[in-house]
Amino acid sequence: MFNKKLICHICILNLCLVAILGAIGYLTPRKWEHSSQKNCTVSVQVSNQGIHTEIIVPVKNQYFNWNQYLPLTKIGRDANHEYKYLSFGWGDRAFMLETPTSGTINPVIAFNALFIPTPSTLHVQGYQVIPQNIDTKSVKISGQHYLNMVNFIKNSFLLDAGANKIKISYGYYNSDSFFESKGSYSILRTCNDWTAEALREAEINTPVWSTLSSSIMFHLNSGCECG
Repeated sequence: MFNKKLICHICILNLCLVAILGAIGYLTPRKWEHSSQKNCTVSVQVSNQGIHTEIIVPVKNQYFNWNQYLPLTKIGRDANHEYKYLSFGWGDRAFMLETPTSGTINPVIAFNALFIPTPSTLHVQGYQVIPQNIDTKSVKISGQHYLNMVNFIKNSFLLDAGANKIKISYGYYNSDSFFESKGSYSILRTCNDWTAEALREAEINTPVWSTLSSSIMFHLNSGCECG
């Protein structure tokens, strides 16, 4: 009986320790001081879709034209491809292809995604305007930092022998698709960790523990202010 109680106490203590460390990582920013960025000419948005974050960028500005890298006609089923913004999100391939909403989560796929390194995918969606039906937060960055983020996103695409993007399928709607991507998904590198990596390329602050989407939104800061 003593041993069972001891084991139980040890398990409880370990769970408490994990919870404490998680809370510390959630609340702790990677950078305590925000050095003000100069020439903050680009506005990007981060969308929080409950358990998953994506980065929304303009299709075209003075620094980069996404249509020249990823033709808008290849993104969705829409006959009208006059998108003004593109949203990029990375994650477990099986989970993302089969989970359009948090209410349709398959527990087996979710378990595999977390505890077994699995193939990944990039979700790309076009928008005419910044979506109002999901939680989004804006942050401004300089042109050079934006290009750093662009290069990170570009380098996340897996290319074929001809250096072409590999489309897996159309997405949930008429304006999105899934593409093959580099890297494996696991609890050690989740969809929100990918978002945090992209944000850090643009000198946008992120939490020490970036697994939860809410922690990304909580720390979002670049030293610039959005209008």
